[in-house]
Amino acid sequence: MSQTMTVAARSAHVFDRAPVMLYWEITRACDLACKHCRADALANRDPGELDFLEAMGLLSQITDFGSPLPHLVITGGDPLKRRDLGDIVKQAVRLGIPTSLAPSATRLLTAAALAKLQRAGLSGLSLSLDGSTARGHDRLRGVVGCFARTLTAARAATNLGLSLQINTLVSAETLPDLPAIYALLRPLPIQRWSLFFLIGVGRGSVLQNILPDQAEQTCHWLFTKAREAPFTVAATEAPFFRRVALERTNQPGLFARSFGIRDGNGIAFVSHRGAVQPSGFLPVVAGNVRNTPLVDLYRNAPLFSALRDTDQLRGKCARCPFKAICGGSRARAYAHSGDYLGADPLCAYEPSNGSRVA
Repeated sequence: MSQTMTVAARSAHVFDRAPVMLYWEITRACDLACKHCRADALANRDPGELDFLEAMGLLSQITDFGSPLPHLVITGGDPLKRRDLGDIVKQAVRLGIPTSLAPSATRLLTAAALAKLQRAGLSGLSLSLDGSTARGHDRLRGVVGCFARTLTAARAATNLGLSLQINTLVSAETLPDLPAIYALLRPLPIQRWSLFFLIGVGRGSVLQNILPDQAEQTCHWLFTKAREAPFTVAATEAPFFRRVALERTNQPGLFARSFGIRDGNGIAFVSHRGAVQPSGFLPVVAGNVRNTPLVDLYRNAPLFSALRDTDQLRGKCARCPFKAICGGSRARAYAHSGDYLGADPLCAYEPSNGSRVA
């Protein structure tokens, strides 16, 4: 590939104007005790979280990105722990910000609560399902009954016409159960199944990650399922899935929507206290929306600028011919070595000879 073509390919996958997805951790309060919780969630709300007026200010800052606006995902903790959630959703939608919710499957997640949010303009919901049975899922979530509430909420969401995404953890504990989870989801009217490859942050550090060869095999399995599933199949914190997709298909457009998107490049995260990070799984702070506009931090902070520049990557990610569309998980690199520009230790690809870990 010529230098000109390489630069063109790189620029096509740089999201320096605005994130595609903006995650806002509206609170860290949650009634679950998930073993892989990124946030180390607690039962009660933090008095330091952004209050209602500050929340309104953040929504106004989001509109400063201009068109097209990022897709806002309100997450936590459990967003339903905030009584002003409906008003926040209503204002976001009034400002033209497409808004989805990632709640916890607790007793707060009722059909009535979802109906109220749908009337406020909520467009989508994402729920986590980490086991094909109540025993497996509830063991990870730390609360009995979570599996049943998740399926009940899924039915309520689809009845309301909300777009539904199911998130599933990929770890040593869940890997053998993935085919059964897929079989459970296949007949459900969901739009997207996103498999999150474990990052060892927060409580997730106590779980066991899969090995690079298992990750490679899982990506090939996901590719096969993506070709037959009635919903979109995606991978989170596993950008090397895009390499597998390119190697396996003559129709890269089927998977190209996410090409290049990774922590800090097309993704941004705002914490409950207003800290701005490249993602919720990469706990390095660029600044705070209480002091610096979100647009300025995303576009100009050295942290985000470095993460968008694949020429600054180190290790085998620096040499990889797929770095423009992949770039490795910056969060996993940081969790592994403390270097967010280092190599992704879960990727099996060896760029020097194009081989895979066997």
